[in-house]
Amino acid sequence: MNNTTNCELPITAWLPTTVKEAKKRGWDQLDVILITGDAYVDHPAFGAAVMGRLLEAMGLKVAIIAQPNWQDDLRDFKKFGAPKYFFGVTSGNMDTMVNKYTAGKRKRSEDAYTPGGETDKRPDYATSVYSKILKQLYPESPVVIGGIEASLRRVTHYDFWQDKLMPNILTSSGADLLVYGMGESPIKEIVRLLLAGIPFNELKTIPQTAFLHPAGVELPMGNILWDVQELTSHEDCLRDKKAYAKNFMHVEVESNKQFANRLTQKVEEKTLVINPPFQTMTEGEIDASFDLPYTRLPHPKYKDRGPISAYEMIKFSLNTHRGCFGGCSFCTISAHQGKMIASRSKESVLKELEEITRMKDFKGYISDMGGPSANMYQMKGIDQDLCDKCAAPSCVHPVICKNLDADPSKMTQLYKEVSSHPSVKKAFVSSGLRYDLMFNERSLDPKKDEEYVDQLITHHVSGRLKVAPEHTEDHVLKMMRKPAFHYFETFKRKFEEISRKKGIKQEIIPYFISSHPACTPEDMARLAIKTKKLGYRLEQVQDFTPTPMTVATEIYYSGYHPYTLKEVKTAISLDDKTKQRTFFFWYKPENRNIIKNYLAKQKLFDLAKELFG
Repeated sequence: MNNTTNCELPITAWLPTTVKEAKKRGWDQLDVILITGDAYVDHPAFGAAVMGRLLEAMGLKVAIIAQPNWQDDLRDFKKFGAPKYFFGVTSGNMDTMVNKYTAGKRKRSEDAYTPGGETDKRPDYATSVYSKILKQLYPESPVVIGGIEASLRRVTHYDFWQDKLMPNILTSSGADLLVYGMGESPIKEIVRLLLAGIPFNELKTIPQTAFLHPAGVELPMGNILWDVQELTSHEDCLRDKKAYAKNFMHVEVESNKQFANRLTQKVEEKTLVINPPFQTMTEGEIDASFDLPYTRLPHPKYKDRGPISAYEMIKFSLNTHRGCFGGCSFCTISAHQGKMIASRSKESVLKELEEITRMKDFKGYISDMGGPSANMYQMKGIDQDLCDKCAAPSCVHPVICKNLDADPSKMTQLYKEVSSHPSVKKAFVSSGLRYDLMFNERSLDPKKDEEYVDQLITHHVSGRLKVAPEHTEDHVLKMMRKPAFHYFETFKRKFEEISRKKGIKQEIIPYFISSHPACTPEDMARLAIKTKKLGYRLEQVQDFTPTPMTVATEIYYSGYHPYTLKEVKTAISLDDKTKQRTFFFWYKPENRNIIKNYLAKQKLFDLAKELFG
């Protein structure tokens, strides 16, 4: 947007966060007030900023209350009074509990979305806490909840931190309407109808929203003829783990469709209604969202409170697309951003690049290019009609779909154009690479794959390239919906071959998960052996954390696979999890006897010999 710092821009460059800032714009009453658990960073990677700028572009007067104090006299919630249309509430860019706690349920030492990393600026279950306060203070004002916490808790779900099933978040929070997934399309429709004079309580047929309806009362349909899939009631889920697991299959299937059914679920003498999602955003729609007039900077009020590390990580990055068709069992990306890829135009990406290069502290390095999965830019179905009828959770597992156009040439070209910008010294691809796409047996033109791999490894690695095989054993990878480990071994050989040929010193760092459903200590021993043979001494622990709206979490809680209803064993106890995690660090002297004794007790002497000689 400009080449100034946040200190040099007028305060009106940001959306108002105080009454004084609102009055500088000449506003006495606001149309919409957004409340977020994150600090206010006016950047397209921060959901509250995106929604605020979108509402502003629609002509509304909007303000943001960031990280309000929920433990005092609630003055932060009261300062603007009631908005004309609604309050919008989000926990921020992460589920609160994932943000605040580790897989071992210990409090994290830093909140990446808070200045200085302070950890006490948001409550547990922030969306529900904020919503309850607003309904207490302003019972007549509608509350719309959204963001990842609301999105992934939209039906009966298992909460790892309380170790129990929870009802949908509308029931828990008292909010009036839930927007799930990426919010631009539903928010635009909500505002369009409100501006047309439709009362808020009649907004019942907007796609990608959910609400509670009186039980036994006919569902509102308007002019829409959606089929209805009724889920097992919340109360029956509490009684029957197998019925609960089966529920998730329907939720995931409908989430992955382009033309889905409406879902309903009885809960506490009401009916939860989840309307089908909008179709994937078009290139023009996603460009419009990224092209809004963001300052790309944190609000000036944070200038003396320390850095916001989540912002520092992405301030010089380029987000090229949304969505992921990987469908990994432990991942929530497709449940929130969608399975289909929504790609920006090259022109929109290059326009943002130009804005980044004009930032005063830009030193010539783009920290990351890509999306949730780095190398899916511009990939889509060859025949969209087939995609429109498909409900498969993954386009690449168990094999890459014949109808997937995985041509990387547009991505290769974008990389080259970003790198050729006169102000760019290096543009890195830092996370989320799917190496199975790079060695696609179904590729119509393998030379294009080879060109992409060469471009990536030669020009876009910062010294250490992180990739996530997640495991080495086939049956665990199958449960994860991840590719066979030989794809990683192939990519590693190619990476080292190209690096050696070009005279570049760089390495590839793999990430793995322990304690995933179907994984045993014996599987972790084999993982340790295979990674040792590849020359690795793994440095980081990644323990499986059950988060709402994933297949793996449903298995963890229920013991059943949602699609087959077959039993699956999972490490549940802290002792079992610690046992699996120990294999990551087989090379540490203090772990040697623990591992050897365990393998001996299981009569797995061959594994002990392979690992320790």
